[in-house]
Amino acid sequence: MSIREMRTLEANEKDGKLYANYYLVGVMEGLREASDAAQRAGQKPPFCVEGRKLEPTMARSLYQTELSRNADSYEADMPVQLVLSSALRNSYRCTH
Repeated sequence: MSIREMRTLEANEKDGKLYANYYLVGVMEGLREASDAAQRAGQKPPFCVEGRKLEPTMARSLYQTELSRNADSYEADMPVQLVLSSALRNSYRCTH
């Protein structure tokens, strides 16, 4: 889903904000599993939680913070996954 599609969903659907939140949680959990799988396979993961707090309720704020911090980097047709992936890399840098 693109950033534009997400904004349209939130604005035009009765439960659009709720659907968008569930979507963000799913994207975040998928990215986390991919990162964990890379680590289990002996590869360098894109981000590391390392015991820090990362809960489903944080998906929206991670997404919004990344969009506002780097507004010039994102265009409306870019995927939501790209934004959330960057947010996780920036917020959960690997220390080893």
